[in-house]
Amino acid sequence: MTTTDSVFQRVLSNMLTEVFNGPPGPEAFVLNPGDPGLLRQLDAIDAKAASARPSPAQKTIAAHADHVSFGLGILNRWAAGEPNPWAGADWNGSWQRTTVTEDQWRTLRETLRRDVDQWKKVVAARTDWDDMGAAAALSTAAHTAYHFGAIRQILAGVKSAR
Repeated sequence: MTTTDSVFQRVLSNMLTEVFNGPPGPEAFVLNPGDPGLLRQLDAIDAKAASARPSPAQKTIAAHADHVSFGLGILNRWAAGEPNPWAGADWNGSWQRTTVTEDQWRTLRETLRRDVDQWKKVVAARTDWDDMGAAAALSTAAHTAYHFGAIRQILAGVKSAR
């Protein structure tokens, strides 16, 4: 591993930890210090709130969580050696879960957590970064941060409606 690769891998691993689990210390680069991160934020939301739609144009929190999990699942399959897991991927289908029961919501969060843990292990173990690997890993942080922000906006709308 080159020095550049090791710096990239370390910084990226920290960034993924921050987005998914919250900043590990007082320094934060994407979220605010003390932020819970996506996984703990979702754990604090019940199925009713995860299924709420403050406006007809908005997707639900459950749909965002399912979409993030779907994308991570594809990346994990690619990292495991599947040559083109994007072929035939039903991205529209990843938005179809709009309502969840408490059991479904718990299962969705557990699946997302497993997908996150698997992807973070892939990133932590990678020693050689080519363009595709770096782009996939960086896009994970950016894509998740985008959906995390959308979830926060939906949650604010749900809370104000109550």
